Amino acid sequence: MTTLGTERQTLVQRALAGHAAIGLLASALLYILALTGTLVVIHDRWQRWEQPDIAEMATLSPVAAQAAMQAALAQDTAKGKPPTTHLYIRMPNADLPRAVVTTDHGGWYVDGVGRIAGREAHSWTEMVIGLHEYLHLPQIWGMMLVGALGVALAALLVTGVLAHPRIVRDAFRLRTRHDPQIARADWHNRLGVWTLPFALAVTLTGAFIGLGSVGFTVLARAYTGGDLEKVYAPIFGHEPAPDAKAAPLPDVAAALRLLGNRVAQAKPTYVIVHDPGTRGQHIQIIAEHPRRLIYGESYRFDARGQWRGPVGLSDGAVGQQVAASAYNLHFGNYGGLPVEIAYMLLGLALCVVTSTGTTLWLCKRRRRGLGSDRLDACWTAAIWGTPLALILTAWMRGGVGPDAPLVAGFWGMLVALVLLAVVRPGWIDPVRMRTVVLGCLIATGLAHAALLHPSEPSVLAIDGAMIAGSLITFGVLRRFRATKASRTFESPFQDGGRRLLDAEGQNPRRQG
Repeated sequence: MTTLGTERQTLVQRALAGHAAIGLLASALLYILALTGTLVVIHDRWQRWEQPDIAEMATLSPVAAQAAMQAALAQDTAKGKPPTTHLYIRMPNADLPRAVVTTDHGGWYVDGVGRIAGREAHSWTEMVIGLHEYLHLPQIWGMMLVGALGVALAALLVTGVLAHPRIVRDAFRLRTRHDPQIARADWHNRLGVWTLPFALAVTLTGAFIGLGSVGFTVLARAYTGGDLEKVYAPIFGHEPAPDAKAAPLPDVAAALRLLGNRVAQAKPTYVIVHDPGTRGQHIQIIAEHPRRLIYGESYRFDARGQWRGPVGLSDGAVGQQVAASAYNLHFGNYGGLPVEIAYMLLGLALCVVTSTGTTLWLCKRRRRGLGSDRLDACWTAAIWGTPLALILTAWMRGGVGPDAPLVAGFWGMLVALVLLAVVRPGWIDPVRMRTVVLGCLIATGLAHAALLHPSEPSVLAIDGAMIAGSLITFGVLRRFRATKASRTFESPFQDGGRRLLDAEGQNPRRQG
């Protein structure tokens, strides 16, 4: 009987440990999404940072755009590539003052007259974007998971506020010099309140984008025989019937000039040529509208550059306008640099909320006798290992080149740290790992500025922000080191989670 009871107790303990591990994995994924989302806000600036030697321009003329299309297609033909189904010309803007032409076989920067100027090779930036959008999983499954995590985070934010009746009233009460558990909970609760509107906006729009693609796929399989274009058509417009017979290349320059004459306020961001070199080819120009949240209106032209009209994203059905606004609202692509800075600061605050929430949960588990050094170390490895792996993959990109296996490198480093936490939990110290991350950030900023000699102020600003932000963090932590508040920034598990908070997060209490 005793043996049976012991076996049942062991089974329960293992089940609880498995339950905790699954919760920890979900929390780690939420943290990864929050951190990478913060970086993706300025993805255009990261692209410039990654390739600072590319010539830049403020505008690309219609004639140069036509030449860029011809140069890209000629290059594909010279390399023996099959005909591309789509050709994209990204027009220069304030965030990325570079013109890029892309086919199914790669992307190239072009100069001011449309000549090929160099390969588009910002693989580290693309790796970070892919990590945020679909966690490097097969895209449909990854976006489904990311959308579900967005819903889960939104639910956590709302229930967190409802579970603490005084959280709004105490929004500006921050007890940083109290017991470290109280201080940590205050940071979690206060930042949760301060960032709530932002966090709900980005989580719900992220869930809409992620799960929306899944919903469209389900609708296509159920009603259109798997044809996604028919499902997307009521929102993003219909595709003309293809005709593969050869034809002269379309007149992109005429379409750009006509758009400028008919819609003077529209600023082209993308020129898309569908099925270039065939009779079924047509031109689509996506153009931003000032003081609008939509990512742009989509204007359609035939192969001669003649007007076919807008899709209606700017003035069509409400559903169309909402769908076109979700992207900018989620990524902060409106309002210029001030909005980007605000999104990044709020994104960092959301990283603190997600990390401290799980830390507090682990402390409570330990106090109830369910603590695990391995789980604690794994969480520390996830919190500090994620930025460390991102930094080291940037070093890989710089040392090996744009074709370095960055996705495998990121996950390999992160998994190695987690495995080390399982095997040697005592080696994963949060103070030591934090020091390594900040030191690597300083080294990255200094090395980038010294080796690549960037001349653009926006690129130098990123290097300066890495160095200054890390030094300021070091200084703040040094100031708190000798005080009781310093323990807030050290290992939360050193005291075994003895001091806990009541349901309102107000008073420490002992549970026994």
